Amino acid sequence: MPSTLEIITSDALAARHGFFTRKGGASSGIFAGLNCGTGSSDQTEIVAINRARVAEAMGLGPEALVTVHQVHSARALAVTGPLSIRPEADALVTATPGVLLAVLTADCQPVLFADPEAGVVGAAHAGWRGSVDGVLEATIDAMETLGARRSRITAVIGPTISQAAYEVGPEFFDRFRAEDEDSTRFFAGGPGDRLLFDLPGYGLHRLRNAGVKTAEWTGHCTYRDPERFFSYRRTTHAGEADYGRLISTIRL
Repeated sequence: MPSTLEIITSDALAARHGFFTRKGGASSGIFAGLNCGTGSSDQTEIVAINRARVAEAMGLGPEALVTVHQVHSARALAVTGPLSIRPEADALVTATPGVLLAVLTADCQPVLFADPEAGVVGAAHAGWRGSVDGVLEATIDAMETLGARRSRITAVIGPTISQAAYEVGPEFFDRFRAEDEDSTRFFAGGPGDRLLFDLPGYGLHRLRNAGVKTAEWTGHCTYRDPERFFSYRRTTHAGEADYGRLISTIRL
C-alpha cells in the first residue's frame, strides 16, 4: 500500500502549508490514494488514516486538523482549536499556533492565506458560487479581525479546474455578467453555445481587487491530471459513482 505523500507548496506563502495531491494514502478503487473526504462513500476508518497522515506530514497530531462542513457559502470562521462539531462554513482563519486549517476540494479552488507579520493564516474552499458570493473577501475580513492586514496578506490558489476543462452554459455566463460586467473577460468561446470559464483567473481577480499583497495560482489543473488529482467533473464525465477529495492545509 503506497504511503508516500506528494505535497505542492508555494514559495510565496511564509507559513507551513501544503496542497496535497492524491498520491500516497490508504484508499483504493475509485478513491485510490489520499482521499480525505469524510463526505465520500469511502471507508470512514481509511479516510481517518489518510487525514492522520496529512497532519503528521504537517508536524502535528490528527486532533489538530480542523475542517468544516463545506456548503459553497461565503462564511469564514475564526478558530482557536479543534471543533467538537463541524459547522457549515467554507473558510477558516486562526492566529493560534498548532492549529491545522484544512479545506477539501475536487475541482473547486483551495486558497491558502498568510500574514506572517501578524501571525494569522487562513484557508478557503472557493468554487464558482462561493467566489461570486464573496468567500475570498470574507476570509480576508476574518483574518483582519485577528490582526492581519490585507496589504500584507499573501493568497495562493492550489490545484483547481483550468479554463480549458471548465465548460459551462450561457445561463452561467449570464449570472456572472449580472453580478459584474467586468467578469465576462473570464469566459472564452467553447463548442456550440458553450463557454469556458477561468475559475482561477476569476479567483485571482477577486483577491487582487480585495487588496491582498500577493495573489498566485500554482498552475495545476485537477481535471487534466488523474494520476495526481481527484476531479468531480472528470468523475461525472466517466460515470463513476463517487470521487475522492483533495486536502489543502496551513498552520502557524
